[in-house]
Amino acid sequence: MIQVLVTGGAGFLGSHLCDRLIERKNCQVICVDNLFTGQKENIYHLLNNKDFEFIRHDITFPIYLEVDKIFNMACPASPVHYQHDPVQTLKTCVHGSINVLGLSKRVHGRIFQASTSEVYGDPTVHPQTEDYWGNVNPIGHRSCYDEGKRSAETLFMDYHRQYDLEVAIGRIFNTYGPRMHPNDGRVVSNFIVQTLKRDPITIYGEGKQTRSFCYVDDLIEAILRMMDHRDKLTGPINIGNDDEFTILELAELISDIMGVKPNFEFRPMPSDDPVQRRPDLTKARNMLNWEPKVALRDGLKETIHYFEWMKSNDMLETVYRSR
Repeated sequence: MIQVLVTGGAGFLGSHLCDRLIERKNCQVICVDNLFTGQKENIYHLLNNKDFEFIRHDITFPIYLEVDKIFNMACPASPVHYQHDPVQTLKTCVHGSINVLGLSKRVHGRIFQASTSEVYGDPTVHPQTEDYWGNVNPIGHRSCYDEGKRSAETLFMDYHRQYDLEVAIGRIFNTYGPRMHPNDGRVVSNFIVQTLKRDPITIYGEGKQTRSFCYVDDLIEAILRMMDHRDKLTGPINIGNDDEFTILELAELISDIMGVKPNFEFRPMPSDDPVQRRPDLTKARNMLNWEPKVALRDGLKETIHYFEWMKSNDMLETVYRSR
């Protein structure tokens, strides 16, 4: 059996990753999460599985385990959450990376870093390729996350060069799906929850800024392919969906699927909010033999069903107010 550590394993992406690893039948998964943004509800169905273990721990402090592979998924990933405690966000990116890299170095295990499209900032190159250095404000309100993830990439590459550590860096673009936190401030969850509550959909600016949305199942598949690759790919490799939509188009699509007449409330653009965001997936397609398969409408239907289920079980308001 392969011993696998997933930090941030009770979060949105981490919990789906734990599911896929357990399904392989040859993995024993250790899920580590401090439950700052993760939800124990995301992993309840795994707690009685003999091949799954949950440890409540903050990776800004060292952890000593014997594992074969590490997926470092730990870090608040939405503006609402990472701006709540920006210093802790930066510590998670930097101190957390040092701790898991130190563990990886000791056990000689391959390690994946969940990086982000935010390393590109408000890009002046479109679509974004992995060799683009980005356009990031180092002192803005988003900097704790943007610069934190950039620093983490630096640490991963320096450990790779200095200690010959097997690292894999995936730059994750906007991802959505079941288990998103209803109060994480991201557009998909925001729009669905606002529509369920019959509130106006909040649009910043004119809604002409663009994003590319990847369904969670597609994203997890790409991460696993990168970690399993026979050539031990280092990356960074963009992971996401290259179909580009304006925020207004997304809001209209969600309203259409939910059978509700759109009701928009326009507000000023937040500082440093990227105008365009779309990955160049050439490397992912060529190196991983992977591309996203789930169309936005289909993925949104599954996500909406999840939030409708939360509402029908009186969980939506409880979880919404918990952050």
